Amino acid sequence: MTEIRTGTSIVTLVNVFATTPENFDEFLKVASAQTPKVVQRPGCISANIHVSRDKLRVVNYAQWESEEAFRAMLADPELMEGRAAMEAIAKPDVHLYDVSAIYEGPAARNGSAA
Repeated sequence: MTEIRTGTSIVTLVNVFATTPENFDEFLKVASAQTPKVVQRPGCISANIHVSRDKLRVVNYAQWESEEAFRAMLADPELMEGRAAMEAIAKPDVHLYDVSAIYEGPAARNGSAA
């Protein structure tokens, strides 16, 4: 399960795919087929797909135990075809991150965030 914490060695992938309303559904179909394969790889903690309401962006927020585990997944020949199919539909913008700070609002503190 995704857990956001500071002070860990967890690597966070934020991959923003630029889509169009016309290719949004096809991209989501391909991403939904590819992501379950990715999360089965060693070192993957979780992957979450977020979709913009205007159908212009799809964000993959994933957590990995290490950058090495993430890079090993990228080199896996079994996943290259699916990744190429995704990139043929939508342009990716891939970056790795570390959690720097966490700020919670009143809804999180009251336990009312759903």
